[in-house]
Amino acid sequence: MLGRRPLLFSVLAATVPGPAWWGDRRDHARNRAPVVALTVSEAHVEALRDAAEFYSRQDQRLGGRAGRTSLRAYLGTDVAAYLTGRPTSERVRTDLLAAAGQLTYLDGWMAFDGGDQGGAQQSFGLALALAAEADDPALAGHILRAQAHQALDLGHPRAALRFADASVDNPRYTAASPRERALLGVVHARALAATGRKPDAMAALHRAEHDLSAADSGKDREPARVAFFAEASLAHETALTLRALGDLRGAEEEMRRSVRTRQRASARTHAVTLGYLGAVQAQRGHIDEACSTWHTALDAMDGIQSGRTRDIVQQMRSALSPVRSRGGSAATQLDARAREVLQAIG
Repeated sequence: MLGRRPLLFSVLAATVPGPAWWGDRRDHARNRAPVVALTVSEAHVEALRDAAEFYSRQDQRLGGRAGRTSLRAYLGTDVAAYLTGRPTSERVRTDLLAAAGQLTYLDGWMAFDGGDQGGAQQSFGLALALAAEADDPALAGHILRAQAHQALDLGHPRAALRFADASVDNPRYTAASPRERALLGVVHARALAATGRKPDAMAALHRAEHDLSAADSGKDREPARVAFFAEASLAHETALTLRALGDLRGAEEEMRRSVRTRQRASARTHAVTLGYLGAVQAQRGHIDEACSTWHTALDAMDGIQSGRTRDIVQQMRSALSPVRSRGGSAATQLDARAREVLQAIG
């Protein structure tokens, strides 16, 4: 299913499929003949869903490099076999494609977090194809949102906005649960902010807040893939939107809210948020406060294998470079710790 050749992120490949592609993928999948004699049932679909929840928890706790080798092996063996088997019903066929799409998306997300950006781009593209074959617009929106997130982090705002616009386009937005709509919406806000569209970005933030409030009423069934998204996640993405708009005070307030409300299971993102919080404090000239926050961030990174946390530490050292030459300063002590953490992360 997935190649093993190292790849680089390609801006040229960061495109959203056109309208005809979605129908072509769906129709092609409907007419695809089985390749192996295996009969695939709902039990196989449930196994894939269980695996997705397991690998998602591993990623959130330990980072994208933890367990990805195992996931890729599972995709290339069991999942590939199920996809070439004979489903017992049309419902099993589409559910299987969606579950395989979710697992392939997770491989892409773990690659993104681990620093394998080309591999992430490849996996996201395959996951999107599986979502189209399953005729699952909500899953497709979720994957497009991840592609927007990756493009934003890599500094490609125009590509990010193309993906984010597509993620909230009908029927992807309307098919999603309120919690997933909030996730799509807040990343859309980030992309709008990154391209200088402040009024649109603020409107998207307000809509995301409203959607999350509706989700917290508990009236709607939600896919397991969005269970992580709550107040802390919304605050994290809101902070990055405000930072892109130049509102550093507002960004700091939202990052503090994210840190305060983050659940223990999301250790990796907690560490990333602390790193961003320290960076904003440093930008505002509060170096001592930033150093204190960064010490807490380094504590939170213990045991996490993540390219994003490694990037945070490198950015921390870069921000400290003008002041760390002062012998015995808090910045010098923090820099020494940061070097040790970089060695541990690898």
